[in-house]
Amino acid sequence: MERKGEQGTLNELEEQIVLGTTELIIRRPADVESLIDEERFADREFLPYWAELWPSGLALARFVAGLDLRGNDVLELGCGLALPSLAAALAGAAVTATDWAPESIDLIRRNAHANGLSIAAQELDWAAPVDLDRYHVVLAADVLYEERNVEPLLRLLDDAVAPGGVALFADPGRRHAQAFFDRARGSGWSLELTATDELPSGSMVRLSRSAG
Repeated sequence: MERKGEQGTLNELEEQIVLGTTELIIRRPADVESLIDEERFADREFLPYWAELWPSGLALARFVAGLDLRGNDVLELGCGLALPSLAAALAGAAVTATDWAPESIDLIRRNAHANGLSIAAQELDWAAPVDLDRYHVVLAADVLYEERNVEPLLRLLDDAVAPGGVALFADPGRRHAQAFFDRARGSGWSLELTATDELPSGSMVRLSRSAG
């Protein structure tokens, strides 16, 4: 169904998303193309990817919903609508969702509140120097669509994943993904790929390193 936004215009959709035994209410922009800003694109090729309900986000959210994350700190990178973050909160984790789009951060907070969940949400620019906490689990869904993301993402994983922790990726088969996973393996990460019907050309990927 469509909902009226703060200015009284029909600019948001409201959808029901089922994760395990829980039904979430998710609001998102009704017209993504209207969010395209030529000035922001000219600056750093910014596009409103955050506003789409991507298959990889759904696949990762459904996977995470089946985990027991009680006592775990979880970080999502490039979260967009943050379905995996909401799933992690449902699974008992303390969650921080991050994206470089400020519009995404505002919507995450509203969707978390609408579903009675507690999620910390903050802007995170991968190209800027950052000082991250360490997390037991790092989540990322469909973030390897641009080659320029490979190196910054590897640095973020090195900084963000706690010793003995894991990173869980949902990749739909993006052409730059293999280069990233090859570089990760060369940097000491162990990779475990799991096929899923939700991503027929991709997979769920678990990256881990020893606690030592």
